[in-house]
Amino acid sequence: MKRDEFDQWVRAELDAVESALDAWVPSDSPAGLGLAMRYGVLDGGKRVRPLLVLAACESVDGNREAAMRAACAVELIHAYSLIHDDMPCMDNDILRRGKPTVHVQFGEAQAMLAGDAMQALAFEVLTPPDSATVPAALQARLCSLLARSAGHAGMAGGQAIDLASIGKPLDEHTLRDMHHRKTGALLQASVLMGAATGTTTAAQWNALSDYGDALGLAFQVVDDILDVTQASETLGKTAGKDQDNNKPTYVTVLGLDAARRHAAELRDKAQASLARSGLADATWLSLLADKVVDRDN
Repeated sequence: MKRDEFDQWVRAELDAVESALDAWVPSDSPAGLGLAMRYGVLDGGKRVRPLLVLAACESVDGNREAAMRAACAVELIHAYSLIHDDMPCMDNDILRRGKPTVHVQFGEAQAMLAGDAMQALAFEVLTPPDSATVPAALQARLCSLLARSAGHAGMAGGQAIDLASIGKPLDEHTLRDMHHRKTGALLQASVLMGAATGTTTAAQWNALSDYGDALGLAFQVVDDILDVTQASETLGKTAGKDQDNNKPTYVTVLGLDAARRHAAELRDKAQASLARSGLADATWLSLLADKVVDRDN
């Protein structure tokens, strides 16, 4: 599969996700709430999670309507988490996706509400009233996968560990657990939500789960590397923020060169998981693993 075909697929899917989000995220909510929501999720971001949903769906010949809803739902959850992470009570950042953060643009109270509303909207998107195109049982399964990855055992729990670890030394095992929850869980869930829209054997499901687990950690390792090697203009967010806040990262725990090797090892693990899955065509998932590790922002 040529790289240009993959790039065309990515562009087409990004356009499709943007159009769907534009349709589902309101602009007419009370007191400007919808405008803050749209500011926080539209026109920005790498959309890695939606791409993983859609690629996994294609690999299992899944339900496209369900997958597009899942792709938008997971992006809404991710975007809400960024809005809350950037607030003064958390990371206190002023730049996200190359523009002022939501609390800077709209105020702290509106930013908090926008994040809350986006979290609720994610599950509304997953549960259309007409179950003809997305059966109720599939709706429930997608909701369960997303909720588990975003809650206390996943993203929110990882953020709690992150905040409690500021200024404290962490070993690699603890750091891995933190990022498996904070970053990895939602990326892994993206893969599994896409897989859930089709039919898989137990072996295929487990292989895709292992792929998502490895890729989720690789994403975070690369994030930590980019935080100390790239400028804010390239990243679209404040570079060096973790170091300035004395937060433990893969770079501070392993060192820069070892972190780079670890990212490559995790990519190899993700690719090996795909290879043993027995899926007829997992090309997009394979190329997305390369895209995650080779990125510069």
